[in-house]
Amino acid sequence: MKLTYVLPLVAVSTALVLPDEQVFNQIAIESHRSADSVWDKLPSKHQVVDNVEGSFDKLRESLGKVSKCSKHALDSAIDYAAETGDDIYKKVHQTGFAAGSWADSAINIEDHHPHHKPNKTIYELIASSKYTTKLAAAISEYPDLVVLLNGTLANYTVFAPVDSAFEKIPKGAPKPSKETLKKILLYHVSPEFYPAGKVLVTHTVPTALTVDTVGIGPQRLSTNIGLRGLTVNFYSRIIAIDIFGTNGVIHGVDSLLIPPPNVADIITFLPGEFSTLELGLTKTGLLPAINDTSNHHGGTLFAPSNFAFQKLGPRINAFLFSSYGLKYLKALLEYHVVANQTLYSDAYYAAEEVDQKDIPKGIFHIDLATLLKDKSLAVDVLRYGRYINIKINAFSQVTIEDGIAADGVIQVVSDVIVPPKPIDRMDTYWQGEDLTVDDLKERLEPFVQDTDVEL
Repeated sequence: MKLTYVLPLVAVSTALVLPDEQVFNQIAIESHRSADSVWDKLPSKHQVVDNVEGSFDKLRESLGKVSKCSKHALDSAIDYAAETGDDIYKKVHQTGFAAGSWADSAINIEDHHPHHKPNKTIYELIASSKYTTKLAAAISEYPDLVVLLNGTLANYTVFAPVDSAFEKIPKGAPKPSKETLKKILLYHVSPEFYPAGKVLVTHTVPTALTVDTVGIGPQRLSTNIGLRGLTVNFYSRIIAIDIFGTNGVIHGVDSLLIPPPNVADIITFLPGEFSTLELGLTKTGLLPAINDTSNHHGGTLFAPSNFAFQKLGPRINAFLFSSYGLKYLKALLEYHVVANQTLYSDAYYAAEEVDQKDIPKGIFHIDLATLLKDKSLAVDVLRYGRYINIKINAFSQVTIEDGIAADGVIQVVSDVIVPPKPIDRMDTYWQGEDLTVDDLKERLEPFVQDTDVEL
């Protein structure tokens, strides 16, 4: 078995793309609260700004004291994190929730600079640290990467795995090819400047790894705040922040960041959440079609969880998974698949466009064409700092955002998305009202004649 497959499987055991069950359930609970209750509880803008700025100042003051007495910023930051234990994670966690929820636009965090002017490049910091000897050795195998991380073409961000991260590689695993290892290293680098404050209010980060399977943009990382603190791709914990070099910033992480598998593989890896969806995709022939990246560039799967299918009730599920109902199930699932358009919570890639787009703060609307003929999903994104609410067809909520995949992204939805019903020449969206088998058949009947799956 190749290392590139072993490592993702190790990561899956701690939720490669999705949080663990406790976090999943908590997010699901939160998603059912009304929008009004969220906004009603918001503090005033001035209160938020004061609280967040105070949290950032305390954290930066602590790190500033470390750097004043330190000969090596990266070593000192990791030493400090180890000495203070969970206290630093609590500070990051609290700061992240405050800033991420409400005050991104009110705080000038992107222009933060170190207290003392750095005198080493990103590569020099990594190469001279006692905690990143294995990362430095790996980078040194690629002269172009050394030049990149010593260069000034951009202010880079590196999520640097410490030496103990490499010890998580299973014993006996074969050494990856040079090409594969280079892709892994590039996946730890962003060509954009992301100090800790910006990471905390960002859901996804573009990397230096370019792949044609996600569309016109680079592969991305996801950042998450949960029970384990601040993590990247849900499993790699950030253990040191804001180690500044002359050409960027380093954040230390405790696990290697492995480029993700395809969407279809991720669904298969997580039967606890997606066994019903996997069964449906397999029975209808959609799973291998989705997995074939030769006929599409990027895509978005709005993935109903097992619980979402349970909400349809036993009669509808029995019908959909019967031999007679499979053609209806196929049409229903096609309505959840978007090809050639990759919609992250804060970025959008399209195969035919020249540049990717960042999703702006505020309200963003987009209609995404699905595999179901002539039917699109109406997607509304409400974004204010780290607080993001994504709703499909004005009803189904995205409960877990940004399942990063090699060939697109997975957005987990709270409900199965049922195609609209035409009434008086207007599409009427399903809003969760009681649905019978006959109602569902009526909505899907115009689409069950086509049997070929085309992306």
